Amino acid sequence: MSDLQALYTAVLEGNAPAAKEVVKQALDEGVNPEDLLQKYMIPAMDEVGRLFEANEYFVPELLISARAMKGALELIRPKLVETGAKPVGKVVIGTVRGDLHDIGKNLVAAMLEGGGFEIIDLGVDVSPEKFIEAAKEKGANIIAMSALLTTTMPGMKTTVEAIEAAGLKGKVKTMIGGAPVTQRYADEIRADGFSDNASGAVRIARELVAK
Repeated sequence: MSDLQALYTAVLEGNAPAAKEVVKQALDEGVNPEDLLQKYMIPAMDEVGRLFEANEYFVPELLISARAMKGALELIRPKLVETGAKPVGKVVIGTVRGDLHDIGKNLVAAMLEGGGFEIIDLGVDVSPEKFIEAAKEKGANIIAMSALLTTTMPGMKTTVEAIEAAGLKGKVKTMIGGAPVTQRYADEIRADGFSDNASGAVRIARELVAK
């Protein structure tokens, strides 16, 4: 019988080959894929987030843990679909129109996926129309927007307004983040959530889905 605690450790330490090996063995032995996700992988990523907020982990550690999580998830996802397991929520994520920066957005997407969310990543330079179209098509709970340039931040406001105009306000929550973005700006444009780091984004997203 495979040592499932080793999966927790592998994700926590960012050991992608070990994480995949434990998952593969566990699935071959008939272990419920949802148990692997809920009991070992998501708790490991939650601990990664806690360590980050305590300044014990930094961005490189977040990235390698997220990569280990992603590799293990690739093996689990088809099995989860077969069992009808539902994600915590669905998040459409992208960098707003005019902005081509994606490192922060990619990290948030990886952490959200590690937190049990299904991610629809639209990439960079995403128009309000594209965000809305994807949210409708995929039945998303959250639209998450990133900006690194102050000149592209108005794209967040335009998207929030477009969501309201499309009659999705309340049905689809909005989250924003990025180096120049603040809680004050989030309040000003009526976004539902703001985080200044990837770990906090997972907590905010869970709160928004629970409301």
